[in-house]
Amino acid sequence: MKKSFAVFWKRNLAFAKLAVVSNLEYRLNYFIDVLVQPILTTGIEILLWFAVFKGAQSTTIAGFGREFYLSYALWSAFFARIASSWMYEFKMIEEVSSGTINSLIVRPMGFYEYYLSQLMGYKFITTLISMIVPVIAAYYYDLPTHFSRIPLAILLCFYYLILVHTISFLVSCAAFHFTKITSFTVAKNLLLWILTGELFPLDLIPGVWRERLIAMPFSSGVFLPVGYITGRVELPLVINGFISVTFALIILNLLGAWWWKKGLDSYAGTGA
Repeated sequence: MKKSFAVFWKRNLAFAKLAVVSNLEYRLNYFIDVLVQPILTTGIEILLWFAVFKGAQSTTIAGFGREFYLSYALWSAFFARIASSWMYEFKMIEEVSSGTINSLIVRPMGFYEYYLSQLMGYKFITTLISMIVPVIAAYYYDLPTHFSRIPLAILLCFYYLILVHTISFLVSCAAFHFTKITSFTVAKNLLLWILTGELFPLDLIPGVWRERLIAMPFSSGVFLPVGYITGRVELPLVINGFISVTFALIILNLLGAWWWKKGLDSYAGTGA
């Protein structure tokens, strides 16, 4: 048992290192992805909130001042980068669609496991570097930020990232049955843009929908970790986020196991 775990850990650590090395190979692309793009995204969102407050002609919205929304925009851009996996989702879809998955399924590893380890390795090194941007900006502009809460917020986001990968796995399994499914990824990302709280804080939604959306596991991608850091959310809601993601992982992984088996049966049956 102990030996099996050691082999499992060593194998997945190698996959994670592979992702880091392969991305660092193209330094300019990596630099733009890790620093330039987050800076541009943050700048656009901050300008948007400046315009919102100028148009509202009010010092507060839903009880929070402009500095809270600037801090939310700053950190939401950072966490949204962690909580996305479209790049690896496209790779997984391409593996299935092109038939190159053959070289993976004959090896002593799982397709889900192989890409999850790469995703985690890439996100880990990316997070360490890109976090420089919001930390410096929050200090410089003195924006509302509980720096002691950052580790737990990042842990929740990475836990949510496993759920995102599971969804990507389900989407890639659809490639066994459909020729082109990249539009699924686009539609899913647009939906998550709203459900995670990246577009706007979920506590601005009126009525009963606010509680329902915050209770969903998707809020753990952006709203809960960012809200926790900026003071909009307290610890009990963060704990509920971990619980919600756990239940979603159980359900979606069971569905994924069934969908994968069904896809492999279809794949072998057609001789693709």
